[in-house]
Amino acid sequence: MLLTFFDIRGTVHYEFVPTGQTVSQVYYLEVLERLREKVTWKQPKLFANNSWILHHNNAPAHMALSVKECLATKQITVLEHPAYSPDLAPNDFFLFLKIKEILKGRHFDDTDDIRNNTTAALKAIPQNQFQNCFEGWTRR
Repeated sequence: MLLTFFDIRGTVHYEFVPTGQTVSQVYYLEVLERLREKVTWKQPKLFANNSWILHHNNAPAHMALSVKECLATKQITVLEHPAYSPDLAPNDFFLFLKIKEILKGRHFDDTDDIRNNTTAALKAIPQNQFQNCFEGWTRR
């Protein structure tokens, strides 16, 4: 499983969930901490004045009380995601489709090969497509 966080400029943070790992609230809190670290050095102005906004869907790990409390404590603004609205999740309507488009028809030798090619596909998406994604997202 691939977890991704991106903005109008491109990917901010991504990571592959280890095989056998469940994305629980505990694991997601660890991911959010790694995301915060990336935001501090990729978007220092946004981090410094606390003006970055997190948008995630309503997965159980995202909605757990411990996650909500952590986000509130760290003063991370969360944009609410309407229930049953995958058309408003940029990963679903944009990013994963782009990665699939790049990898379509290819065969891989093993999990590492999949991860390497997926990472390359993710990095190959031009910045203007991320900008288009957010323009489309605001219209949705």
